[in-house]
Amino acid sequence: GTWRRWTMSRGVLRVCKRFWSSLSADRALQSLSERGLLHQSTRVGQLEHRPGSAVYVGFDPTADSLHVGNLLAIIALLHLRHAGYQPIAVVGGATGVVGDPSGRLTEREKLESEGLEKSVAGITETLTRIFQNDEDRCASRGVTVEEPRLKILNNADWWNGVSATEFVSDIARAFRLTSMLGKESVKQRLQTEEGMSCTEFLYPVFQAYDFLHLHRHHNCWLQLGGGDQWGNITAGCEYVRKMTGKIVHGLTLPLLTTISGEKIGKSVGNAVWLSSEKTSCYELYQYFVRTTDQDVRRFLEHFTFLPLEEIQAIMREHESSPEKFTAQKCLAEHVTRLVHGESGLQQALNATAVLFGDADALRKLSGEKKYL
Repeated sequence: GTWRRWTMSRGVLRVCKRFWSSLSADRALQSLSERGLLHQSTRVGQLEHRPGSAVYVGFDPTADSLHVGNLLAIIALLHLRHAGYQPIAVVGGATGVVGDPSGRLTEREKLESEGLEKSVAGITETLTRIFQNDEDRCASRGVTVEEPRLKILNNADWWNGVSATEFVSDIARAFRLTSMLGKESVKQRLQTEEGMSCTEFLYPVFQAYDFLHLHRHHNCWLQLGGGDQWGNITAGCEYVRKMTGKIVHGLTLPLLTTISGEKIGKSVGNAVWLSSEKTSCYELYQYFVRTTDQDVRRFLEHFTFLPLEEIQAIMREHESSPEKFTAQKCLAEHVTRLVHGESGLQQALNATAVLFGDADALRKLSGEKKYL
């Protein structure tokens, strides 16, 4: 009798764990959807939150810092981390050399090894800092952070061991030209005078293999990416299915654009960086303070972890006195705190006060190396 009761209780426990894991996954995806952070997705409703399951985002090291355009992916990764997923950031030491053609009409410049190493280090520092600031944010609210810690991986660590013949015979063999030529990024480039290099054409193969490697070695079941990554992500999902028989998933986030619809990113020359060496804390703060009334609600939903009910209350207050910029200031404070921590936010607030003639703020800034 005792053995039977113990066996039954273990069975009930397993059922409960699966139920709560599924509920947690659904809640996280629902939150992303309600905040407007879901653009395209595979059938993520079938995603199971397996114990220790991971989700990943890739960042190619084409600069020594990430920018505001990358912040949506980081925040989505944090949302899923809060739901118990193992967050993985892949810094593309290998794929960065190949160059992603998505969303581009010209080929990227080849990355030299010295600049590549500097960029990998800069992106690693940025990601580590933001995830630590998020832990500090949770701690300040009395929330103990027990979720899995961020893993930062460099895909050069597994690609450097793959020979050219192995790549062609074992990896590229699984991909069909018909589907690759049908991708929008390829179609656009083939219509230009410059065309597309074989190197860029093969980029989706490299990214797909990354997903397979992460699935096999890090229990990864979900990939996040920007809206222009849909073709690469679906290629990875299909490749994992072919090689393992398992169904993995992908979703894309909306691209961050200006009021005119222009993509915000370094490739179009208007980047706002997440490194204080390239964009100061004050400049980042002011960038979000200048958010238009038409965009501020959307940006509060995208860039903060405030409950939607609280965002509605902030917007009501803002709409009653828009000249006070209540919503924009709230947005700017939350983003600056997440990116640069409490000290970075205070630098930005003090610098802002100085520009408006606050002598006490000027005294506080004495000793600061850089604030404007």
